[in-house]
Amino acid sequence: MKITEIVNKKKPTISFEFFPPRSKAAAEELYVTIQTLEKYAPDFVSVTYGAGGTTRDLTNDLVLKIIKETSIPVVPHLTCVCHKEDEIEEILTQYSDAGVDNILALRGDLPRGKEDYDRNQDDFLFAEDLVRFIKKFNDSGSHTNTGFGIGIAGFPEGHPETANRIKEMDYFKAKIDAGADYICTQLFFENADLYDFRDRCDIAGINVPIIAGVMPLQSKKGMVRMAELAAGARFPAKLQKIVQAVDSDDISDAGRAYAIDQCNDLIKNGIDGIHLYTLNKSQQTIKVLEALNLD
Repeated sequence: MKITEIVNKKKPTISFEFFPPRSKAAAEELYVTIQTLEKYAPDFVSVTYGAGGTTRDLTNDLVLKIIKETSIPVVPHLTCVCHKEDEIEEILTQYSDAGVDNILALRGDLPRGKEDYDRNQDDFLFAEDLVRFIKKFNDSGSHTNTGFGIGIAGFPEGHPETANRIKEMDYFKAKIDAGADYICTQLFFENADLYDFRDRCDIAGINVPIIAGVMPLQSKKGMVRMAELAAGARFPAKLQKIVQAVDSDDISDAGRAYAIDQCNDLIKNGIDGIHLYTLNKSQQTIKVLEALNLD
């Protein structure tokens, strides 16, 4: 089922994000997490795709395992960087044959050690190009499913590489016009940023479901790492005060309480869906779910 169909049947949707394990032990631990979270009937889960396709096989293996051994709809991530059209078509064909109904199309990042890589070698420079290619694949009829629902990333805090916020929405609208039919946002910690982003989408004529990405914080070190990433993360003062009041590095209780308040406010304000970044763990996610006002 397409994400748009799921949203039309149920609002807000609840979904989780996982990243591919890099060892057998991590794979076993993750599968236990997925089995545990399956009991909470998520509307879908997504699986990330490493920079430049570095986790291509791991992503594929995890996607197929979820399809074969659970009842959860799965959305694989797919990126542009370091890829050619034939590679992407092969992946799309494989996912179509496996019964995947949705793809999250991203530009992606350069893998470590390839900072000098010439992106002009790629067949897809921007997410818009990848969206257009997936739409062309859908329209070709050369697949076994009914075509893919196509998601793109949204940036409530603003795209890190686009200082001009007016131009930013022009670029974003181009991805919708190319064939994208839903948005899953990057994580954010100030709901006003999401509501402003939603309003700017409306002004730009973007009328597709917006699924909000929320991460319950677990450690102060993790906060620092997130702030240092290229996409960054803005931590509002009210959150920083809560974190500073905790003596240890473990801020899971405070992070969970903040995420619960954040999610309940999003639900109250009519968000289409909430996408929880799980960090491949279940307990923090479960406690957030059990505290939400979803009735």
